[in-house]
Amino acid sequence: MRTYVIGDLQGCAHEASLLLARIAEDAQAHGEQARILFVGDLINRGPESLTALRRMKALAEASHGRVEALLGNHDLHLIAVAVGAQKASRSDTLEEILAAPDRDELIAWLRQRPLAMFVDAHLLVHAGVPPQWSAEQTMRLAGEVEAVLRGDGWIDFLANMYGNQPDCWDEALSGMDRIRCIVNALTRMRLCWPDGRMDFLHKESDKGPEGSELQPWFELARHTADVTVVFGHWSALGLVLRPNLIGLDSGCVWGGKLSAVCLDDRSLLQIDCPEYRAHSGKK
Repeated sequence: MRTYVIGDLQGCAHEASLLLARIAEDAQAHGEQARILFVGDLINRGPESLTALRRMKALAEASHGRVEALLGNHDLHLIAVAVGAQKASRSDTLEEILAAPDRDELIAWLRQRPLAMFVDAHLLVHAGVPPQWSAEQTMRLAGEVEAVLRGDGWIDFLANMYGNQPDCWDEALSGMDRIRCIVNALTRMRLCWPDGRMDFLHKESDKGPEGSELQPWFELARHTADVTVVFGHWSALGLVLRPNLIGLDSGCVWGGKLSAVCLDDRSLLQIDCPEYRAHSGKK
């Protein structure tokens, strides 16, 4: 089985269909089935969020485990808006989902999605991994959030999910501080200070301001250096292919490309995308 990981869709359903067809052709050419994993942000900002979400749900449910999607910050935002735990923003394109007759089923499916996966020595997350965490710890902490999101107190969790503090991991964190810190790391993080504190203010470039000590989270000495981390979320950074790092948000909704990488041989499949949204740098 060949494993393909796809970057942020953000409601670009047409481009997703084209890329999935390319993946099917590639897998068939190798005489294997395709396992397809999405790194999150299936919806929002693009033109066909409802179509994208319905298709991904249908694919996953019919795949016998061969198709899965992580939760990204936009996916969590949709869940929070749908239950009134958060207000929609002016830049959202979620109206069709919120008005859909199958809205509750779509939200229920999203609630069951993981925040991290470990596949063939690859650690998949939406945004990043704090330098203090190992791959094993990342999976354990993601599981803590998944249990809350799937449990009876999930609406209370969503109402308290937003906020930038605490901005640094401490194993002694408890309650919502602990859960919020894990969520922010896995779904929002881009830049960090040298001591591992997360910065959420600078979103418009691939690095911190001139003269700043801010660095991409993966440039710090990290405990996940022994595995390959695969992530999305950072369109300003674009495609990243390093021996132990794969970044897949190549700006589909912003007029870039929708990208997939086969984990078996690092082959790259891409679809050109129209500029559905003018890039402000803010996702």
